[in-house]
Amino acid sequence: MTVDGLWSIGELAERAGVTVKTVRFYSDRGLLPEAARSGGGHRRYGAEALDRLRLIRALRALDLPLPEVGRALDEEAALETAVAGRLAEVGDQLAALRWREAALRLLRDCPPAERADRLRLIGAVRVPPDTAALARFWRRWLPARLPRRVVTTILDHAVPQPPTDPAPEQVLAFARLHDLVSGDCPGGRAPTQPEAHRPDKRYRPAVLYDGLVEAYDLASAKLRAGRAPAGGEALDCFVSAHAHARGLRDTPAFRRRLSRQLAADPRIDRYWDLTATVISPPSGPPEPTPGSADRWLTTALDHQTAHPTGPARSIH
Repeated sequence: MTVDGLWSIGELAERAGVTVKTVRFYSDRGLLPEAARSGGGHRRYGAEALDRLRLIRALRALDLPLPEVGRALDEEAALETAVAGRLAEVGDQLAALRWREAALRLLRDCPPAERADRLRLIGAVRVPPDTAALARFWRRWLPARLPRRVVTTILDHAVPQPPTDPAPEQVLAFARLHDLVSGDCPGGRAPTQPEAHRPDKRYRPAVLYDGLVEAYDLASAKLRAGRAPAGGEALDCFVSAHAHARGLRDTPAFRRRLSRQLAADPRIDRYWDLTATVISPPSGPPEPTPGSADRWLTTALDHQTAHPTGPARSIH
């Protein structure tokens, strides 16, 4: 340090353990202000420049872009924002790496005859995967003019989030699910609505789907407890949703008719089977889905209408 208490660019570089070129680079971009200039026009730096240079290097080691480094040096809030943003980016990168690892293991361990098809399925999914195609599928499948609140609730229940650390079978299930919802419907039309959901003049789809969400939650609790399909609060809520949506009463005759309608309709069982694999841990019982809850409820309804033990409770 010279008699004026300032360092030359070379002295600062030596104390920081970097090259003169590095100090000049950060200085030219305004990240490392000089304290003064010598009589010959050479840059001079104060002792505080050493601490600032070390901070710059630490932030760059975390891969922060230069503009963010500048803001982070001068504003505490900007530093917090930059760190949070970088954490999110690193999380996405780690998720992508885990997904690729599981996909590679899937391809490595599958029979050679299946490898081309699995590669096609996996190659159609973004990495890390997103659920945009699944959400579009449900928006086409749901009745028109549902309130946004109801649609959001249904999507939250029906669209599975890809696991952050997937097993190979979960990668394959999600890829097959993506393929299922991305294919064209016959004639280019939206997926067929079940007969029990098709509108008539009195039909109120928001009432139906609000009620179904509640009924599925109740049935899911039964599934987690390992309970066999049976009458009770969950089934009553399920039937009530269908009845109220049509402006009808819950009666034994209505339950019999509803049971026939639901049994006669095409279901999206494949969607729910794949979803169960995506969201369930590799070992242990599968997590309930709206599909498994629906099957539990329709089975309970079929059993009750085929073997009635008494009049159904009327729900007004």
